[in-house]
Amino acid sequence: MKKDQLLTRRRLLIAGTGAVGAAATAGVLTAVTGDGPAGSVPASGPQARRPLGSSAYRLQPLTGYGPPQAAPRRTLVRREPLLRVAGRGRTMVLTFDDGPDPRYTPDILDTLAEYDVRAMFFVCGEMAADNKELLARMADEGHVVGNHTWSHPLLTRLTRRQIRSQMERTCDVIEKAYGERPEWFRAPYGAWNRAAFHIGAELGMEPLAWTLDTLDWTSPGTRSIVRRVENGAAPGVVVLAHDAGGDRSQSVRALRRYLPELLDSGYHVTVPRRHYA
Repeated sequence: MKKDQLLTRRRLLIAGTGAVGAAATAGVLTAVTGDGPAGSVPASGPQARRPLGSSAYRLQPLTGYGPPQAAPRRTLVRREPLLRVAGRGRTMVLTFDDGPDPRYTPDILDTLAEYDVRAMFFVCGEMAADNKELLARMADEGHVVGNHTWSHPLLTRLTRRQIRSQMERTCDVIEKAYGERPEWFRAPYGAWNRAAFHIGAELGMEPLAWTLDTLDWTSPGTRSIVRRVENGAAPGVVVLAHDAGGDRSQSVRALRRYLPELLDSGYHVTVPRRHYA
């Protein structure tokens, strides 16, 4: 397949998004679900293997929604990350930070493919630069990729020029490997400031945080991670997990356990749709 054809295919797989924050006040975004509003047409492409008894909870492959917009799209400058995801039924979003890591990300992608689920990956530029094939796989399988800065610094301690460099370099790597520039970003440690919101908007990205922290970064044990997800599951919840930044074997094992349980409980595990001004 020629490079330009591959990039076109990847662009068709991407649905933009905003969403979430770890604060009690913020906006709501619409989620792309398997039984979403009219006009959301599933794309053709490689089909993930479905387990026996698969149900309507599984998300169908993503597609572009209508022809490309002719007018320039504008991103609003926000004062806080967007919070919660609106969608039909019991909608949730899974997000994975700090990768991609060839030790753990492929296993996470395999589990998502087994249940035909799409997720969001907030990648660090220095990790993405060394693992471009994993970003290409995310694009091919319909996942969405966000900007998590180049080297995961605390943005509140950086100058505007440094913040821009962290974001722009990562945008460039994502575009090259994924086929599209990111439309959302997440501040490391959830530490946002005015400069980050302004620069993110200038680069066309919406800020996305989370509502449920699995605490997998503390290596609490697989059972503890599963229990936190099960107890915190609710419509609109955005789950924070990690596929890099340390030993993430517990995160991999936990996903294998809680994902089918969420689906069997009637949750739509999906990705949010981006809205433009």
